[in-house]
Amino acid sequence: MSFFNPKAASSKTVAKHALDPALQPWVEKYRPKTIDDVSAQDHTVAVLQKTLTSTNLPHMLFYGPPGTGKTSTILALSRQLFGSPDNFRNRVLELNASDERGIAIVRDKIKNFARQTPRAQAVASDGKTYPCPPYKIIILDEADSMTQDAQGALRRIMETYARITRFCLVCNYVTRIIEPLASRCSKFRFTPLDPSSSSLRLSHIATAENIHVDSVVIDTLINTSNGDLRRAITYLQSASRLSSSTDPPTPITSVDIQEIAGVVPASVINEFANVLGVDVGDIMDIGNPVKKSSFESIRNKVKELMREGFSATQILSQLHDLIILHPTLSGRHKSLCAHIFAEADKALCDGADEELWILDVGLRVCKAITT
Repeated sequence: MSFFNPKAASSKTVAKHALDPALQPWVEKYRPKTIDDVSAQDHTVAVLQKTLTSTNLPHMLFYGPPGTGKTSTILALSRQLFGSPDNFRNRVLELNASDERGIAIVRDKIKNFARQTPRAQAVASDGKTYPCPPYKIIILDEADSMTQDAQGALRRIMETYARITRFCLVCNYVTRIIEPLASRCSKFRFTPLDPSSSSLRLSHIATAENIHVDSVVIDTLINTSNGDLRRAITYLQSASRLSSSTDPPTPITSVDIQEIAGVVPASVINEFANVLGVDVGDIMDIGNPVKKSSFESIRNKVKELMREGFSATQILSQLHDLIILHPTLSGRHKSLCAHIFAEADKALCDGADEELWILDVGLRVCKAITT
């Protein structure tokens, strides 16, 4: 996007202001251009494709976890609906409600844009004429951050100017949208991306960027991002820059991804679980026999974890997943451990000492699974 007169600017000036693709975040570079490019959200894409053939677009509410394509989908739909960049700029207002969430924004910026009648279809700056529906679109990202008063004021605007303006509310938590507002919208739920869809997209980006990543690295990206494709792409770009910072470039490994993501390496969690008496040798390829646990061995391991600077919350989260998903532990053992993790999580949220609570969890988990 340019902020100068292209006729008056020289080619050197244009080149100077052009966005260097190497500096562009991959999240934006590979954002879907059309709704056909949206990954994994088959039902939503199928419904929205029908809107492209008609002008009957309702108010919409997109909700679901972060990084599942909500904002990308509505932006891609808007570009396809309005065609030219000129129409897109004139007829689409995108606001991040987490920054501008008060009632003043609703009464001023949103209402002023919603009440403006769309201009008649004109020839775009590129000389072409594009099909264009007779309404505008207002996109409110992070709409669940809007105050109750702002949401209340918004519902009247949605009714009054429905003929010339459509709203798309994008949020993570649909329960934070007031019912009168939600009832005026068609709801679309975005689910976390399945591993196969994430893997295909990450592999496509890696190929386009000419970097080599094996299937193990792709799996690590997916596991550390928990279905958030945006986060996985960011990790991949960071790992690529880290790899290319050396001469010659070093291969990207799973350990690199784990360090970038801020998670505790799987080998460290497995060793800690091994000390607690959890048998991970067969399923995690650790190869170390389960040692008879003692207070001294557990305390020494906890001190080692703390010296490494690992987050206590992250340790508990990963240890919880390992135990709850363990194939041989009984349901009784898992329920006892889940109760222990819950108490520790509450204590850490209240500001308790991390080392003491990790030690307490270790001792209690050891006792729970050996009785």
